Amino acid sequence: QVEFVESGGGLVQPGGSLRLSCAASRSIASIGTMAWFRQAPDKSREWVARVTVSGITNYAASVEGRFTISRDNTKNMVHLQMNGLKPEDTAIYYCNSHFPARSWGQGTQVTVSS
Repeated sequence: QVEFVESGGGLVQPGGSLRLSCAASRSIASIGTMAWFRQAPDKSREWVARVTVSGITNYAASVEGRFTISRDNTKNMVHLQMNGLKPEDTAIYYCNSHFPARSWGQGTQVTVSS
């Protein structure tokens, strides 16, 4: 069993930046590939970015070039640096194992609005 606690969300203007953090209750190196997901109002949860244990990253086309995922296996933390935020990035952001997903945390709300 593992729990994830996300933090770092908030209200930001278009073009702004936020850094999200995710703390896992146990070793993420043993979990494997970690990922960020998001769920916008009235939409299904979608995958945003993933990072392998060795640090190889992949991104959804909608965030490529603006978001950067990273992980610290020694601290069991996963981060998402978000730059150039757009209103369509507004969502609740969650971290989890890329596949299969474990139990979901509460997420952290990101709102991009002027």
